[in-house]
Amino acid sequence: MSTILEPGQIEASAVSPPFLHLPPGNLFEVRAARLERLAQGHALAGYLRLIASLCRVQQQLLALPPGGVPVEAERQRLCISHGLPPLSADSLVREGAWLVWLQALLDLYVPPPGDALADALRQLREADTQQRKGWGIALLAGQYDALPAALVPFIGAALQAAWSHWLLALPAGEIKPGGSLSQCPCCGSPAMAGVVRNRGKHNGLRYLVCSLCACEWHVVRVKCVYCEQSKDLRYSSLEDDRHAPDKAPLRAECCPGCQGYLKQLYLENDAEGEPLSADLASLALDMALDQAGFQRVAPNLMLAPGGG
Repeated sequence: MSTILEPGQIEASAVSPPFLHLPPGNLFEVRAARLERLAQGHALAGYLRLIASLCRVQQQLLALPPGGVPVEAERQRLCISHGLPPLSADSLVREGAWLVWLQALLDLYVPPPGDALADALRQLREADTQQRKGWGIALLAGQYDALPAALVPFIGAALQAAWSHWLLALPAGEIKPGGSLSQCPCCGSPAMAGVVRNRGKHNGLRYLVCSLCACEWHVVRVKCVYCEQSKDLRYSSLEDDRHAPDKAPLRAECCPGCQGYLKQLYLENDAEGEPLSADLASLALDMALDQAGFQRVAPNLMLAPGGG
């Protein structure tokens, strides 16, 4: 039987668990399999299968990386010692080491039959280095009006593959919490979602998942990760005959104070759950929360807002 931790117990338990969890080496294969499963009978089946196909290319890139880590060990050490993210997305996206990952992705990706993606792929392949870099900078900055929506999954996939590979080379045990609960301590990118774990001493603990490098870092539960208040938080989920609202595998933690929300995946209710795929398969929840006056702050680099 699972044990539910009360807020006081959650705070106390935060002392012992590891602060960081690195993604598994087969991260993108796991995502692809989950997306394909979720696509069955889903209203956005074609889109979910497109992202699954990109995840499989991401896995190929991890197996045969087209480029090395762009941050030297001494630079990493200095960043860590000063409490700065050693893989800072703001600076590295401009330095451009990720661009070889985008080219490798374009070389490996085989589009499905038909011409639905032909224009987007042609635009990406014909763009010069500066244009590609500009699109990457815009995507990580959340400036979606500065790049075509159809390009977002391809650029996002390349960025994720590069940063995830670089992350796995970091001395993770030396990374400490940063100044913002919602920002990744390894690359400084915002969290995409939260995961509430369900095994061993981590049972009931929340980890946030980076939208870029997939690093997970511990943040206590029952606290808004944006304004850090705990008062009157509410939890929303999609209607599902298979689950009671308080047992839904995916719930959004909504803060009436700042009007922000963050989706959370509860592994005790879905042990096979994976946050990126769960997020993309629950866009109807985002629409409902938008109508209720809540704002989505967390990005998903495989989707332009309003896309899908």
